[in-house]
Amino acid sequence: MHRKRFRGASIWLGGVASVAAASLTVLLAAEGSAVTVGGADTKVAAAGADAKVVAAAGATTPFTTVEAEAGTLGGGARVRSIKPGDPPPTVATLETEASGYALVELKGTGDSVTLPNNSGKTANTLVVRASIPDAPNGGGITASLNLYVNGAFRQAITLSSQQAWNYRGATTNPDDPHAGGAAYRFYNEFPVRITGAPVPAGSNVTLRKDSANTAAVYDVDSVDLENVGAARTQPAGSLSVVGYGADPAFGKDSTVAIRNTVNAAKQQGKSVWIPPGKYLTNSLVSKPLDFTGVTVEGAGMWYSTLYRKVPLPAVSWRSQTLVGSGTTLRDLQIDSNAVWRDVGGPGGADYGINASGAGGWSVDRIWTRHTDANWLSGSNGVIRNSRTSDGYGDGFNINNSNTKNPDKLGDNITVQNNFARGTGDDSYATYSDAGASGTNGQVVGAKILNNTAIAPWWANGLRVAGGKNVEVRNNLVNSVSSNSALDIGVFGDTGHPLESATISGNVLIGGGGWNSVRHGVRISSPPSSSLYPDAYTNVTLTDNVMRGALRAGLYVDRTRVNVTLTNNTIDGPAKQGIWVASGVTGTGKFTGNKIQNLLPGQVATQNDSSATFTITG
Repeated sequence: MHRKRFRGASIWLGGVASVAAASLTVLLAAEGSAVTVGGADTKVAAAGADAKVVAAAGATTPFTTVEAEAGTLGGGARVRSIKPGDPPPTVATLETEASGYALVELKGTGDSVTLPNNSGKTANTLVVRASIPDAPNGGGITASLNLYVNGAFRQAITLSSQQAWNYRGATTNPDDPHAGGAAYRFYNEFPVRITGAPVPAGSNVTLRKDSANTAAVYDVDSVDLENVGAARTQPAGSLSVVGYGADPAFGKDSTVAIRNTVNAAKQQGKSVWIPPGKYLTNSLVSKPLDFTGVTVEGAGMWYSTLYRKVPLPAVSWRSQTLVGSGTTLRDLQIDSNAVWRDVGGPGGADYGINASGAGGWSVDRIWTRHTDANWLSGSNGVIRNSRTSDGYGDGFNINNSNTKNPDKLGDNITVQNNFARGTGDDSYATYSDAGASGTNGQVVGAKILNNTAIAPWWANGLRVAGGKNVEVRNNLVNSVSSNSALDIGVFGDTGHPLESATISGNVLIGGGGWNSVRHGVRISSPPSSSLYPDAYTNVTLTDNVMRGALRAGLYVDRTRVNVTLTNNTIDGPAKQGIWVASGVTGTGKFTGNKIQNLLPGQVATQNDSSATFTITG
């Protein structure tokens, strides 16, 4: 199937002073050329090698994203945004959690935003990313928003804030707005099957607040347009879960029926087929669904859904989907009713998939929504062409499962061509944990390749926390609310040091969020309290583009770092291009890097550890 490369990223364009908020968004074609979006002709300020990096970075997806701020506004609609040089954020806001750090606010009756279908093909589905207010006492509300196609009413879209608006630090629970917590996690994504004829290429879609749309305000971030093909058909040699009693109409629990199908497929040497439908997995059985050693296929992520309707507040509930040695899992959506992060706890969240096994595993074309991390250990596992959204934890986390176990080594795991938006922790991460006794093995050979990370509401876009021979190549990060676009180093006192990593060809936009003092890219090493207090972080960064950081473009801190920087571009940060903090020991080999479009009074490189951190080249 032909797939158009996703390029709906907000790119920092040219000189900071000359860029208006409405021109921050460009939609790039597969070749990386600028196109007209919403009537605004925008041009990428990248040339030569930078343009090639921008064109190659990120996932190839079957949908095209159009940012709301690039649209045509109607009524009293307005764009809200932040940009480098504005006061750095100190709390989460609708702007910090929006892709491109910008959104369109629809507040009055008649307010609207009109967006073009510039995907080059018809669209029969949308994904609307938007926020509506919380209920006065928490728990969310539901409200509609009207959709028009080429000016004609098409349908009302149902939006909800029931799985949004958590409150960090609340003394009762994270869903309570009156317990002293700070609000965050504002947005949700709403998949929409368009009623009637598909939207032709070149047509316009309009989201408008009419009198029947009762939320006080609608904050629209972006819209995905996709032409979803027909449902896949049952493969030969497969057993259907419906034949074993599963209910595709969501009327009764299907957990036991699915498990029985898996067991029968193993005994008969067959695969498992999940036909189109929405399957309730709500049984209080002793363990979650386990697909170890079997192929499980659905009709497509828009057709076959396993839905975890956890009894809330949950008590010791585990609803994760287990993937093990010999598993192939594909063409499926996994969703849940979880309302806050607390794996196995009262909020109802659990891992999307939990993969392990020394014998390898494969996951392809799945979509996890409202789950915790896709937790990836074992050896020789691959997850590709998948999506995760509205998460409560990491999007995709390569790890050794915090244990010493031959089935959970975390070696040679590949995460490739995936799309993550609105994750509740690092969008993509490696995490090598030694354990309290230091006996867990180092994660080796992790690969994070050609992925897209959009607007994580907590933590980082990319995180490299320990490991050996780590590769992070050709990824796109766009807009990070709380932390950094990329964080390199170690996690916690028991984290293994980063022995070696190559970070190359990535486009890293934004970062420098509200969680303490953060920057675009951060490099650090184990703290003095670590099991490895004298260890160095060793990393090579080549041919990366770092744009529009809300503080310094690249920040080096905390004790011991050896870094090689070659042919990178740091463009338009709010503060220094490169800042080496005081107290750092190590070396920096800097060759062929560009630092450009600095704000007045800012310096390209500030080395506050010149006596102990030597920069050459």
